[in-house]
Amino acid sequence: MSTSNAFTLTNELEAAKGLLRVLPDFPKKGINFVDIFPLFQSPEATAVVIDHIVDHIRSKVPESVDVVVGLDARGFLFGPMVAQKLNAGFAPVRKLGKLPGLTAQVSYAKEYGEDIFEMQSGALKPGQTVVVLDDLIATGGSAAAAGQLVQKLGGRVAEYVFMVELDGLDGYKSLDGPVYSVFHFPA
Repeated sequence: MSTSNAFTLTNELEAAKGLLRVLPDFPKKGINFVDIFPLFQSPEATAVVIDHIVDHIRSKVPESVDVVVGLDARGFLFGPMVAQKLNAGFAPVRKLGKLPGLTAQVSYAKEYGEDIFEMQSGALKPGQTVVVLDDLIATGGSAAAAGQLVQKLGGRVAEYVFMVELDGLDGYKSLDGPVYSVFHFPA
């Protein structure tokens, strides 16, 4: 099922959004956690969301995407599916100490602490066009760190794509490229 009708929420996307759960005060008080795992229990809903993201990228990124970069850990769930449909490679961004071999590293602040992200040094070739993909954008810290890693490795971020955006936190303002979010929830 493809949903390429100007990227407004269709009935199918609304149904997929209805599978997501908001869990208040997780992982700590004051944080609204949007749980995407129930979406993956429905192959149909998963296909609707993946096709929507792929259609969006194809319509908004004028050049061919070489690599989809997925963020640790929920970006790993659908990043490879998007990459496969775009005929692109997939590269993970992981937390410190989780990748073998030489890595590039960036530290960043997030809504409930600080962390370090890294990518394997050979994950990108200089000049490659990249889409950074994650499940959720809140403050934008982790996505901005991923963008910095892409630049360190010589790639160029064509767009940042998220399944969910927490409105009111303005995380998109911290990113250095176009941003697209499929679903919006209040922060």
